[in-house]
Amino acid sequence: MAVTILVIEDNADIRANTAEILELANYKVLTAPNGKEGVQLAMEHKPDLVICDITMPVLDGYGVLHLLHKHEEMSGIPFIFLTARSERSDVRKGMEMGADDYITKPFDPIELLNAIEGRLKKAARLRQELPQDMNGLNTLLHSVSGKDLLEDLREGRNVNRYRKKEVIYSEGNHPAYLYYILKGKVKTCKRNEDGKEIITGLYNQGEFLGYTALLESGIYKENAEALEETELAIIPREDFEELAFNSIDVMKKFMHLLARNIADSERQLLGIAYNSLRKKVADALLFLNAKYNPDNNPQFSIDISRDNLAAVAGVAKESLIRTLGDFRDEKLVNIVEGEIVLTNLKKLERMMN
Repeated sequence: MAVTILVIEDNADIRANTAEILELANYKVLTAPNGKEGVQLAMEHKPDLVICDITMPVLDGYGVLHLLHKHEEMSGIPFIFLTARSERSDVRKGMEMGADDYITKPFDPIELLNAIEGRLKKAARLRQELPQDMNGLNTLLHSVSGKDLLEDLREGRNVNRYRKKEVIYSEGNHPAYLYYILKGKVKTCKRNEDGKEIITGLYNQGEFLGYTALLESGIYKENAEALEETELAIIPREDFEELAFNSIDVMKKFMHLLARNIADSERQLLGIAYNSLRKKVADALLFLNAKYNPDNNPQFSIDISRDNLAAVAGVAKESLIRTLGDFRDEKLVNIVEGEIVLTNLKKLERMMN
């Protein structure tokens, strides 16, 4: 399938010449004479890359970029600015808003094609799911640098091992590392003044941990603890900052992770605030199944302590145990040697509707 490129340019000659160059390179080309029409075409056709002039009538290039980034399905599309102005302030503003590249008119056709090819390849790498091992981190690094940084990352770095229930970091401390889970599961949690715990996040093999405090340049706002025997790759803060704050691609990746975490937290808090006890427990079980059993393996069992499950659901442990007993009697779950097997997933899902 041909790659589709949207060209938004108010100068008719430049628009036509750019489209001709791209068509000769076997790209499918859409064109728009102003930002408003460009946004409409982008929303309708979901192009693989956008080339956009900055100074245009109706809606300028900055406005186009802003509107596209408001839609999650469009925010990952590579965006290249075209402009006749080369002042540093223009470049900085565009890159801060999330543009991927910047080409000054007049441009050489080879320069344009090389920029497009590079951005398309980088976007394809960033869309890939990270493998669940150390190579997942290397995939992210490679997407930025174009070279294999795995050995450089490993050299002089540590892989820390944690026992079940061992603390990884504590609320109020300043972050020193980015963590990458090579093996095991981790929870983040907070406690109120009465000591009651609520789990704010669950992390699995192949996921990053501790990046929120690093991105905010603040302190940890929660505790992190191993749920089982866990191995973490430790990336020093300085290395993470050099990587993230010098690459818009890496920053986008971590902003996406932050947005996903915020959505999960909002869902959890709304459930705790408004759901009945049965719905809270059902929602917690479904969340754990989705997190740790994405393929819906019917033989999958949830190995989690009753304390931790109660903290995920936001209920008292005694209430949780009674509700699990009811679910077992209703043949919604089975409990084998302390592990929970979801025996009627569809009925649990209907309970949430």
